[in-house]
Amino acid sequence: MSIDLAFDRQHIWHPYTSMLAPLPVYPVVSAQGCELTLENGQQLIDGTASWWSAVHGYNHPLLNEAITRQLSKMAHVMFGGITHQPAVTLCQQLLAMVPAGLTKVFLADSGSIAVEVAIKMALQYWQASDKPGKQKLISLRKGYHGDTFAAMAVGDPEDGMHSMFSRMLPQHYFLPAPDCPFNAVFDATSIAPLANLLAAEHQQIAALVLEPIVQGYGGMRFYHPEYLRQARALCDQYQVLLIADEIATGFGRTGRLFACNHANISPDILCVGKALSGGYLTLAATLCSDEVARGISLSEAGGLMHGPTFMANPLACAVASASLSLIAKGDWQQQVAAIEQQLNTELAPCLASAEVKNVRVLGAIGVLEMHQPVDVARLQQRFVELGVWIRPFNNLIYIMPPFIISPAQLAQLTKAMRLVVGLTG
Repeated sequence: MSIDLAFDRQHIWHPYTSMLAPLPVYPVVSAQGCELTLENGQQLIDGTASWWSAVHGYNHPLLNEAITRQLSKMAHVMFGGITHQPAVTLCQQLLAMVPAGLTKVFLADSGSIAVEVAIKMALQYWQASDKPGKQKLISLRKGYHGDTFAAMAVGDPEDGMHSMFSRMLPQHYFLPAPDCPFNAVFDATSIAPLANLLAAEHQQIAALVLEPIVQGYGGMRFYHPEYLRQARALCDQYQVLLIADEIATGFGRTGRLFACNHANISPDILCVGKALSGGYLTLAATLCSDEVARGISLSEAGGLMHGPTFMANPLACAVASASLSLIAKGDWQQQVAAIEQQLNTELAPCLASAEVKNVRVLGAIGVLEMHQPVDVARLQQRFVELGVWIRPFNNLIYIMPPFIISPAQLAQLTKAMRLVVGLTG
């Protein structure tokens, strides 16, 4: 039976699209390794790892085995008053990987919810610490932290995709996006806005929320690790919690296991997701320190006030545990380093295109920043014609492929990127 695209177009909402003028969709019937197979038999090399999550590729035998084995036992059980081995094993693995000082794990069911939980943690902690006035958050412009309301409230209020909701959202503090590129000499003035704001307003600020090193949907911007180091020191100085949103960057994407590792810092609260389950099932986690957990537990509520129905779903935990076992083997280090080297070599010529403003590469992330916003539908069609799946947005053409991608497959992705910006291949 063929996929009913007419029904899809008429009735099914896809992310960030209009039902009056929906963008074209491409029917996928299977996926293997780094390739998606369309209904017509065409195979596309996936340059997005399904929004950065399928780091081990598709249909991985060890992940398939883990989820099948767990399915024979139970697909789901509530986590209220119950525990199970997949959740315990997964949390043991997580705590062995994350930056030092993070000791408690809340298993959420999406990245946005992980951020919501992190914000609740920060607010409850200060209430229990007899500092109820600490209700405000600091975030960075060009940042993105999810689509739910508390997460939207710390996303860029003007250039972000949620600006139309600004009047309904809690009002927080926003600082200029760090203007100190990752590989440049650090500009000490870039941290001044944060230092000045904390000096003046720290008594009402609960936490600084940021994406370490890489600002994702806000523009694929890579900033200097020294900014993160100094932000950590300022949070300590002024008694403000640091929330690191590593949903996109965690588990090796930037060339370090966590982006925080570039600066050798540990946040008070850490959010992870996407690659956590290898792209199989929706799962995320919010981790915190003993100190934060103690404060939350002493708060008026007596516990953390969040409990999703599908929290710690056994299937998701089992496949995530298998995913982390693959990451723990360490193959990703050589894989990501090789991807970075090839991206640097093969995307650098794009600077010769008059359409390209900048080329950026970090770990397994390659970005072409264009002078003007791109026609997503037209460009998407052209990429499919070239045999690749690359999903541009705004003025960015970027790839974040699975770590297992072969040099030949990656070369096909970069060649397609060169072709669409007017180069000859």
